[in-house]
Amino acid sequence: MRKNKAKHKPFTLLEYLKREQESKLSGGIDHKLQIELTYNTNHIEGSQLSDEQTRCIFETNTIGASSDVIRVDDVLETINHFKCIDMVIEAARHPLNQSLIKKLHRTLKSSTSDCRNEWFALGDYKKLPNEVGGLETTKPTLVASKMFTFLTKYNSIEKKTMQDLIDFHVRFERIHPFQEGKGRVARLILLKECLRYNIVPFIITEELKLYYYKGLKYWDKENSYLMDTCLNAQDHFKKYLDYFQIPYKNE
Repeated sequence: MRKNKAKHKPFTLLEYLKREQESKLSGGIDHKLQIELTYNTNHIEGSQLSDEQTRCIFETNTIGASSDVIRVDDVLETINHFKCIDMVIEAARHPLNQSLIKKLHRTLKSSTSDCRNEWFALGDYKKLPNEVGGLETTKPTLVASKMFTFLTKYNSIEKKTMQDLIDFHVRFERIHPFQEGKGRVARLILLKECLRYNIVPFIITEELKLYYYKGLKYWDKENSYLMDTCLNAQDHFKKYLDYFQIPYKNE
């Protein structure tokens, strides 16, 4: 029995990711996911690091030579994001909770210039009101209670679909629970939930950025706009799974 168990072939993407991390395999789907997601999610938030510099940090813990000025925060948030992906993979099978969400924020923004500001709540919900794209978000005093109600309702859905995950993503973005960094935390949550429910993940690239933000804005009026954008990104990720011969469900 022990011999058969040792030879068990991973079936889900989560199992493949865990197996590769345990064996410290380089060049597999975990390697690909770490670099692609980290580069793209940071890039659409303004990071100036290139995909090659992101790869270099992951593979060698160094930064390739460049004539451009490199922001320390970009480097720190890249390193921190790799840690966040590891946390998401480790916690993937567990229900989503506020503790994990705050831990992702604390890890992502650790040691950055933001956390040296008195008004910045590292690993905790925002202290100051803010807007996103000219739209009001949840008031700081109401964030904790709204997140509790929001998560309770979400976790009550027994078998979640991709649309459930995207709807959660939209609601999370609108609450805007953190002073800064909520977009990347939101996309890390999407990865976690995709892995938990064996849904093919999707990475929002620079080419999809405008469609993604427009889809977030008009979700209540026309949710097919954001769905189509995410499905487009999902189709791209399926090419990675095909290359690494990892099975997935076609839905």
